[in-house]
Amino acid sequence: MLTGDIQKRLLQHYPMLCELPAAELDSLLAVANVMQIPAGTTVFDEDQPCQGFPLLLSGNIRVIKAAPNGRELQLYRVVPGESCILTSSCLLGHTRYQARGITEQTLEMVLLPAAAFHKLLDRHEAFRSYVFHLFSDRLTDLMQLVSAVAFQKLDQRLAALLTAKPNPIHATHQALADELGSAREMVSRLLKGFEEQGWIRLGREQIEVINASALQKFSSL
Repeated sequence: MLTGDIQKRLLQHYPMLCELPAAELDSLLAVANVMQIPAGTTVFDEDQPCQGFPLLLSGNIRVIKAAPNGRELQLYRVVPGESCILTSSCLLGHTRYQARGITEQTLEMVLLPAAAFHKLLDRHEAFRSYVFHLFSDRLTDLMQLVSAVAFQKLDQRLAALLTAKPNPIHATHQALADELGSAREMVSRLLKGFEEQGWIRLGREQIEVINASALQKFSSL
C-alpha cells in the first residue's frame, strides 16, 4: 500500500484516478509499487518486455532510438503527469520495447502492474481518455520530429532547439547532439559558427543565446 504522501502526489499528478470508486482506488494502490531510480539509469531497453505502466512523481525519462553505430535520436521525454506511450503500446499490443528509456534526473514513480493497467483501460472512461489523449499529443510531436529530420537541415534544427530551451542553456555539445541524432563534432562546429555570427556565446557546458530572433528566423528558412 502506498503511503499517504505518495497517494496525495499521485492523485495531484494524475487526477483522472480520483474518479475511481474508493474501493477500486484502494485496490489499485494496493498492487502498485513505488520505485526510486538514480539518474542515468536505463529504465527499459530495446527488445525487453514491458513490466508495467509508469506514473511519474518526480524526475523524467528520456526516450531514445539508438543505432548500431552508437548514434541516438531523442523521440520524447516523459515528465510527471505524463506517461510513456511506448509503454502503453507495448502493453496494448503485448509486444517488446522498440526504444530505450533513460532517467535524466533521479526518478520517483509508481508502477502499475500490466493487469491493473488493462483493468483501468477496460472499465474507466477517464483513464482510457487520458491514455489515448497522450497518444494523440505524442503522435503529433513525433510527426513534427520526422518532418524536421527529413526536411530540415541540421543547422536549422539546432537553431530551433536552442531557442526552445531556457536561456542560458546548461548542456554539453554531446547532449545537444544526442537530442538531434547527430555527432558531437558536427554540433560543435555549427555552434562555433553561430557564435561567430553573434547569435550565441559559448561557455563551459553553457550556451547563452544573444540573438534569439536571428536563430528563430534562420530555423524557419
